[in-house]
Amino acid sequence: MLVLGIETSCDETAAAVVEDARTVRSNVIAAQDVHREFGGVVPELASRAHLDLIAPTVARALEDAGVGFADLDGVAVTRAPGLMGSLLVGVSYAKALAAALGRPLVGVNHIEAHLLAPLLEGAEFAYPMVGAVVSGGHSEIFVVQAPGRYAIVGTTRDDAIGEAFDKVAKLLGLGFPGGPAVDRLSSAGDASRFPFPRGMQHSGDFGLSFSGLKSAVKRTVEREAPAGPPFDDAFVADVCASFQAAALGSLLAKLEAAAKAHGARSLSVGGGVACNRALRTGLAAIGARLGVPAFHPSPRLCADNGAMIALVGSLRLARGEQVGADLEPVANLDESGLLAAAT
Repeated sequence: MLVLGIETSCDETAAAVVEDARTVRSNVIAAQDVHREFGGVVPELASRAHLDLIAPTVARALEDAGVGFADLDGVAVTRAPGLMGSLLVGVSYAKALAAALGRPLVGVNHIEAHLLAPLLEGAEFAYPMVGAVVSGGHSEIFVVQAPGRYAIVGTTRDDAIGEAFDKVAKLLGLGFPGGPAVDRLSSAGDASRFPFPRGMQHSGDFGLSFSGLKSAVKRTVEREAPAGPPFDDAFVADVCASFQAAALGSLLAKLEAAAKAHGARSLSVGGGVACNRALRTGLAAIGARLGVPAFHPSPRLCADNGAMIALVGSLRLARGEQVGADLEPVANLDESGLLAAAT
């Protein structure tokens, strides 16, 4: 079964062709560089860029896969959560395409897709699996009983971890997106120089918080370098290392606690922050301590991408699920139906 996956939830216009829910025949991601000068994603600019990019991106995905529209067995598209204008572009295109081809259409929650993305690279989850989705918009910990059966057991009470990385990078003049720069520079820094707080470590649950950490970094920079940028290289590296140790330490502690509490038989992380090398190392260490396998996608499958959408779409189509012209995008995770689909 060949399924075309379309992803436009934020600022990546992506399309991919996946065969039999396992083999990635193509995976094309068109980045929107227009946001870089603003230090963050501008929703109106994102939706306009999707309009320009979606048709050529789909065409490139088909070309790379060596197939035509007539070869497709189904179309999958991100319907939630995300920026409403961006979602509308992808959903509208997918609905029109599926109708024109006479092929089944399925809507996908891209958080579910991030959770299951390692399956595209040979991962074999043992259930229950405890996984985290971490990005600029999300910081959630899930218990997965099987594909289609999910429960959120922890979420951020304020900022997403990826947003905190980006804000700290902006504060230090490292540009956008900031996560890769912080990760890179932290390797040369002293993580013990600044004892930044780790939110909600004694809350008794699996909740997360990063706003206090972000504020602590801001106060430290203002105190230690009141003249402002450009900052001393060693100072920047130490701030990055100290911030990253606190942010990832908080996340990994909650992930490990959730894994123990729910008897996890495997672990996973997905989303943009899952590219972080220290996070991958920390996840592997948890897996070793608990004696369970730990998975993460390759960097290209950590970003929002069409392959993970096609994967979940393939699984849903195989279960006989499909939608029609009434498919509508949903911006909010709580209203996206992800958990309702798990019952």
